[in-house]
Amino acid sequence: MPHLTSTEIAGRIETLYGAPLAELESYVRNQPPGMLSALLGMHADVALAERGIDLYREQLARFVHPERQISRHEVSHLLDGARRLAEAVAVRDVQAKSATAVLHSLARLPAPAPTTSSPSPTAPPRPAESTVRSR
Repeated sequence: MPHLTSTEIAGRIETLYGAPLAELESYVRNQPPGMLSALLGMHADVALAERGIDLYREQLARFVHPERQISRHEVSHLLDGARRLAEAVAVRDVQAKSATAVLHSLARLPAPAPTTSSPSPTAPPRPAESTVRSR
């Protein structure tokens, strides 16, 4: 099962719930926790991890540019950036895997088809019972 990106996850959530992500996020703020809030949380975690991946990748690319010398004190920054990149990738992968599994297990139900059958006959009303005691 391939991992979805935050954009793909957002699209799947919008399709599943039939509304834009911003509306769904607004709606969830006033509701008790549920499946939608969990999906939106997973989406936010994947999006944050993807931004971190981009940031740390760019940072590492600047450090290891072929025309640049890495000084002794920059080595710790280089290693820290590599560690943070690995953590962001791990978070993205775990959250994307979870969100993908949940989204695959859910499906939007089609609208119920209008019934064309005639209403069923009802039983005749029962006579009211008297509260007066009989002799």
